[in-house]
Amino acid sequence: MDAVLLEQIIVYGIVLLLCAFTVFFYLRRKSKKSLETVKKVTVAKEEGLFEPISLHPHIDLIACIGSGACITACPEKDIIGITNGIATVINTSNCVGHGACFHACPVEAISLRIGTESRGVDLPHVSEDYETNIKGMYIAGELGGMGLIKNSVEQGQQAMENIAKQKKPSKENVLDVVIIGAGPAGISATLEAKKQGLSSITLEQDSLGGTVYTFPRAKIVMTSPMDLPLYGKAKLHDTSKDELLQLWKKVISEQNLEIVENTKVESITPIEGKTFKIVTNAGSEFICNQVLLSIGRRGTPRKLGIPGEDSQNVAYRLLEPEQIEEKKIIVVGGGDSAIESALLLLQNNNQVILSYRKDKFSRLKPKNREKIEQAIADKSIRVIYNSNLVSINAKSVLMSIEGNEATEIENDLVYIFAGGELPTSFLQNAGIEITKRFGHVLKSYK
Repeated sequence: MDAVLLEQIIVYGIVLLLCAFTVFFYLRRKSKKSLETVKKVTVAKEEGLFEPISLHPHIDLIACIGSGACITACPEKDIIGITNGIATVINTSNCVGHGACFHACPVEAISLRIGTESRGVDLPHVSEDYETNIKGMYIAGELGGMGLIKNSVEQGQQAMENIAKQKKPSKENVLDVVIIGAGPAGISATLEAKKQGLSSITLEQDSLGGTVYTFPRAKIVMTSPMDLPLYGKAKLHDTSKDELLQLWKKVISEQNLEIVENTKVESITPIEGKTFKIVTNAGSEFICNQVLLSIGRRGTPRKLGIPGEDSQNVAYRLLEPEQIEEKKIIVVGGGDSAIESALLLLQNNNQVILSYRKDKFSRLKPKNREKIEQAIADKSIRVIYNSNLVSINAKSVLMSIEGNEATEIENDLVYIFAGGELPTSFLQNAGIEITKRFGHVLKSYK
């Protein structure tokens, strides 16, 4: 064997050896990551975070090629992982419905869904044009299952574009459209209505911003840019509630838009299938050709049903926590809203008790879990598990702990975060059909 051939054999041998080592370490690393994901899934199931509670990714295991593009694109941590070369969901309850995973998947193996095969979610009937079963009545945003601010803004604009296509000849005292709800979808729709030359009015039962308005002032609500009609691209990164509200107010003022706050719509009545009559709690009436519902899914805060709950010292949302000082406060609830509010109330020498009816927290966002555990450890907050308020008085509450006889606790303020109820009756009275959907694929993400 000559020297040249021997040298070639040695080179090929080294190359093969390097390839073998590369494959070995790749498979070893892949196996390690797979085991880590399996452990995370186990923990997620134990903590109640594996089962989705709203919009979430559904992975087609046959189509998935395990590229990991969905994981890279996701703005949240540990929503999706890879096991044995296939994507799997982990902390699905923490999904914010961004949709980035859907767009990033190179083989379209991901769809965004609401509800699971075993747990249904009540949803109104909405077409691809955002029109309900009632002709001329549309739905956009959270009510239709689209909770993320950026997505709701897009839906509000798209729904109004479709409404503009159905514009009827103008009539005296008849508006082209009434927009109900001034949250992200409602504000976007209001801007688009002006852009399309539609006569409109926007009615909001609370304050501008809808659900966003109830967030704590410093809460980060936007992490990516969004397009606003008549404004253009708003370059938002780590944007707080206050910054977003100021942007909306600026655009609304510049465009001279009419948004009526603190006005709740009591009824929507179709008139001979041609127009709609809107009646508010203030007794005002509006006649319009079309209606856009951009209200939240939690139409009414869920109450505890106990004596004293209608007192002035009871609230269902936290506004301006920095103005609350040296108070004895009880926060009721174990979800993210309750945790975030309780932590914010710790400032200004307030004494905060968090009352939760279960024996441990579940479905918390990782950062909130970390913060509340730290607060418990340093004894800055008192958490009472397996507890329920029995009654609320002017300067105290009665609380039952572990099912025992009620104990009196001194108290100045009570904040209740027990979730909200879908405005089913309001929608059904307007004629909108509502169905419990199991694993429903959103049309926007097919």
